[in-house]
Amino acid sequence: MKTCPARLLLLAWVLAAALPPTPVGAVSKPSERGYPRLLQGPMLGAPGPDRMNIWVRLSGPDEVQIEYAPESSPSHLRRTPVIRARKGDDYTAVVPLAGLTPATTYRYRVIVAGNPDMNQEPLGFFNLRTAPKEPSVFSVALGSCARVERHPVQPIWAALRDRAPSLMLWLGDNVYADTLDPEILAECYQRQRSLPEMQSFIRTVPQLAIWDDHDFGLNDSDRTSPFRDASLQVFQRYWANPSYGLPEAAGVFFSFSYGGVDFFMLDNRYHRDPPAVPAQGPRSSLGPAQKAWIKEQLRSSRAAFKVVASGQPWTDEKGPGGESWEAFAEERAELITFIREEKIGGVLLLSGDNHVGEINCLPESERGGYDLFELSSSPLAQDAASSWLNYRPVARVRQVYFGGSNFGLLSFDCSESDPSVTITLHSSAGNRVWAPLVLRASELQNGVSVWREKMDRVSKQRHDRAARGGSYYDANQSPSP
Repeated sequence: MKTCPARLLLLAWVLAAALPPTPVGAVSKPSERGYPRLLQGPMLGAPGPDRMNIWVRLSGPDEVQIEYAPESSPSHLRRTPVIRARKGDDYTAVVPLAGLTPATTYRYRVIVAGNPDMNQEPLGFFNLRTAPKEPSVFSVALGSCARVERHPVQPIWAALRDRAPSLMLWLGDNVYADTLDPEILAECYQRQRSLPEMQSFIRTVPQLAIWDDHDFGLNDSDRTSPFRDASLQVFQRYWANPSYGLPEAAGVFFSFSYGGVDFFMLDNRYHRDPPAVPAQGPRSSLGPAQKAWIKEQLRSSRAAFKVVASGQPWTDEKGPGGESWEAFAEERAELITFIREEKIGGVLLLSGDNHVGEINCLPESERGGYDLFELSSSPLAQDAASSWLNYRPVARVRQVYFGGSNFGLLSFDCSESDPSVTITLHSSAGNRVWAPLVLRASELQNGVSVWREKMDRVSKQRHDRAARGGSYYDANQSPSP
């Protein structure tokens, strides 16, 4: 039987459509697994004056490198040594760049199996910037609670990208896995890293992270979780932090320095005591090794500001026994006493978890220390909460923002003789939600009290009414400022 030319053309079209598309530019040859390529990433990780970690996830057990050059000399391209992605690591890899110049912008791209990644090659090179070596002017963004399953569209990443912070700190509940299955936890990270809105942000701004309960295991989980070691392995696989815990104490805690500020990132889950008070003493959120570590880190720091970040809130927003430092009041008091007695100035507190944004204060100046201000930012992409209405804060400096997704921003100027930090909170559109709080290093020293003068008008009115025996939130007054 003869086949007409039209049918031949149709058959050829069908066969051509079934073949993989012709890749653009020079790409690796296909194998039985298809074309070697990136599935997620790149994501910048731990930065330094002479280094940068870059996280990637490939489609198989292929070789990966980073090709890079200073922005000022784009033709001087170099490639990192080859790293092979492994199935046991979900084909993730962290590629370190070393021997870089401080405070310098570099252009980079990912090389898979010897060639530029086939999908990102049309995008060209991305930018990264190394940390400054000297005290400088820079900004740090922060947030917590990102639930991609309930919020699959997340405009907050475009707002963060437009602010162009030097760093981003994730303060826990970075995914909502709520599982004891490492494959499900890993899949939650993979789904999140595939968000289009997030990709342009994470490949140009370094991302550093600690965890809280929903990305550690189940809700409110602690050191008794049978999943803690498996979840730690997954966490290490999907972040590119500078380190994880200590040889003698596992966990996700670490420290780093940037632009004249020291940052201390705590782990409130891996060593967390269960609700029953242990026989040997008060409950601990940190465990003995991590507590000794943070004390020594603070004592040895010479930075003007020392930022201590925790997944759980430092003050009493959740009331006694809640999922906050209020449930570990004796351990919190021990740390605060240590800061006062060792005359460690410049401490700032960060936290997440609350599903609202707020600035509170522990007025330790009343005990001979100084005011410990806390910025809490949550959620990045999750429903806002209302439980904060049930509790009177110790000293609220800015009223609660419960209008939806938000991120915090710390803008440091360490080039001044009296370094300063400006603290703001921003909506998912990038708009500032209250007046900035400006603190100087000289105001965070023993014997100095500034918390009351730093309060906004509404916070001062409500604090004074509660001090006279009234309610913090008046029945006839809206809780928003």
